[in-house]
Amino acid sequence: MEKKDKKKKRPLGIPTMYDRAIQTLYAFALEPIAEVKGDKVSFGFRKGRSAKDACEQIFCVLARKCSPQWILEGDIKGCFDNINHEWLLENIPMDKRIMKQFLKSGFIYKSVLFPTETGSPQGGSISSLYANMTLDGLEKLIQEHYHRNSKGKIENHYRAKTKINLIRYADDFIVTANTKEIAEELKSLIRYFLKERGLELSEEKTTVVHIDDGFDFLGWTFRKHQHKLIIRPSKNSVKALMRKMSTIILKEGKAQKQEDLIRRLNSILIGWTNYHKHVVASRTFSYVNNTLYLLLEQWAKHRHPQKNKWWRLNKYWHSKNGKPWVFMTDKNYLINLRTIDIRRHPKLQISRNPFIDEKYFIKRRLRLQTVAARNG
Repeated sequence: MEKKDKKKKRPLGIPTMYDRAIQTLYAFALEPIAEVKGDKVSFGFRKGRSAKDACEQIFCVLARKCSPQWILEGDIKGCFDNINHEWLLENIPMDKRIMKQFLKSGFIYKSVLFPTETGSPQGGSISSLYANMTLDGLEKLIQEHYHRNSKGKIENHYRAKTKINLIRYADDFIVTANTKEIAEELKSLIRYFLKERGLELSEEKTTVVHIDDGFDFLGWTFRKHQHKLIIRPSKNSVKALMRKMSTIILKEGKAQKQEDLIRRLNSILIGWTNYHKHVVASRTFSYVNNTLYLLLEQWAKHRHPQKNKWWRLNKYWHSKNGKPWVFMTDKNYLINLRTIDIRRHPKLQISRNPFIDEKYFIKRRLRLQTVAARNG
C-alpha cells in the first residue's frame, strides 16, 4: 500500500479468512476492556466515535477567547510498524500464545515470507486495537504532571486552568498549551512515554504552532481569525479530491457514458462532503463545484471536438427544478455542492462508554441519522 504523505510502500499483512475470524473473535473480547481503560480524549478506531467527534472536541477546547494559544502537533513515526512486542505481551490482557502468533505472522511478498519482529501487522482486524491500547495512558501521564492540585489529587478543572488538553485520533494527536515553552516541555514528556513502547515522534512532522498561524488535523485546518476559531477543509484535502476528480474525468472517463461518469463522481463527492459538511465549508464546496464544471467542459470537448461550446452545453447540461446548467441525464444528475447544508456535528459526551451507556449511544445514533437525513 502506498502512503499518502511519502510515496513509499507499506506492507499489509492481510490474514486468511480463518485467521481474520479468530482475530475478530479476540477483538470482540478485548474491546470492552480497551474502552474502560482507554483515554477519554481518544477518538480513532473506537465504537461510537469518529473524526468528527475529535473535531468538535478541538473546537470546544480552542474556540474561546481565553483558550490556549499554542498547539503541539504530534505524529508518531511508523506507529503500527514499531510497537514493541515485549511491551504488548506484558500489557495487553489476552492469551499470550495466541497474541504472539498474531504479532509474528508477518507478510508474504513475491512468494517470500517477511516475519514481523516489531509492530502489529497492518490489515488485521485486531491491529488498530493494539495500537490504541499502546497509546492509551498518554492522557493520564499529562494529568499526573499538570492537573494535580496542591494535595496531589487530579482535578478536571486544572485542565482549564493549565490549558493543557490532549486530543488523539489513532496515532495522530495534538496537545494544547498556554506557552510555547510548555508545548516543548510536553514534547519531551511524550517522547519519554513513547520510548518505553518502542515508538518515537517524527521530528519532521511534530511541530509547535500558534493558533493564529493554524494547523491541519484529520483533513481540516484549524485557525483563529480575530479571536474566532474557523475550521475549514484543508488545502491538502481539497487538492487530493480535485486530483482524483481530474483523473476520473480526463483520463479514466474519456470514453465513459455520462450516466456512468455521474454515478462514479457522485459516490466520491457524497462521501467527501459528508465528512466536511459540519465545518465552515460553503466556500470550499462552491470552489469544488466550479472546478468540476470546468473539468466536465473539457470532458465534453474531448468527446465532441468538432462541435461548438453551446452545442456541448445543451447536450450534457439541462434544467432541473428550475435550476439551469445541471450536468444530468434522464436517469441521474451530478449533485450540486452549493445546495448542501452546513450543520454542526452534535458533541459527544466523552465520559460515556458504549458498552455501559447503550441507551445514550442508541439515542445519539438516531440523532446523527436525523441530521444526515435533513442534509441529504
